[in-house]
Amino acid sequence: MLRTPSGGAGNGAAASGLMSIGAVLNVLREEFPEVTISKIRFLESEGLIEPQRTPSGYRKFSPEDVERLGHVLRMQRDHYLPLKVIREHLDAVERGEAVQLPSLGRQRDGEPGDEAEGPTAARIGRAELLAAAGIGEQELDEWESYGLITPLPDGGYDAEAVTVAGIVVELGRFGIEPRHLRAVKAAADREAGLVDQVVAPLRLHRNPQTRAHAEARTKELAGLAVKLHAALVQSALGVRLP
Repeated sequence: MLRTPSGGAGNGAAASGLMSIGAVLNVLREEFPEVTISKIRFLESEGLIEPQRTPSGYRKFSPEDVERLGHVLRMQRDHYLPLKVIREHLDAVERGEAVQLPSLGRQRDGEPGDEAEGPTAARIGRAELLAAAGIGEQELDEWESYGLITPLPDGGYDAEAVTVAGIVVELGRFGIEPRHLRAVKAAADREAGLVDQVVAPLRLHRNPQTRAHAEARTKELAGLAVKLHAALVQSALGVRLP
C-alpha cells in the first residue's frame, strides 16, 4: 500500500488531499526507485490516470490517482503487461467487475505447439517515447548513437526506454551529457553479459520449467547486480543514498 503524505492547514491542495507531481514521485519512489516525472507524464498521456489541473495548468493528484499509478507500475514490473491491457484491467476493476489479472506469454519461434514460456514486455512507439521524454528526434538519434536507447527490430522500444530517457533528461540538468554516459552503458552491458553467462544454459534447456526458472534467476541476478553497482558508487563517493 502506497502511503500519501497528509498536508497541513493553509495549503488548499494538501488539505484537500491533492498532491503535486513532485510529491507523487517521492511517494512512488519508496517502492519504485526507478520511476521518473517523465514516466508519470507518459502514463497520463496514455490515459492511465487523469489528474486534476489548477487554473495555471499544474497537475494535482488525488490519493486514488497515486494508488492507481502504483497498480500500473506494479503490473508493468511484475507481469510485463502492455499499457492497453493494464488500462482495460483497471477500468474493469473500477466498474466493480470480477476480473482476473491477465497473463501474456510468448511463443518460441518455430515451435508453435509449445506452452508460453513467460510474459512479453510492453512496447511503445517512437512518437510515444519522444512525448514521454519531452525531447526531439535529434536528441533521440544522439542517444541511440551512444547505445543508451536501442530500438527493437520493429522500430518500437521496450518500456524501460521511458525510464532510461527520463534519467538521461534529469542528468542533463546537472550538465551530464549523453556522451558522458557511454562508460555507464558499457558497464551495464558487461553486467548483463555476466548474468547472461550464468543463465544461458538454463534458457537453452528443453524443459519449460527449467526455462521459466531461467527467467526468475535472471531477475534475481539483475537485481543483485543493480544493488552492487549502487553500493560501489556510493562507497566511491563516500555518500549513502536514501
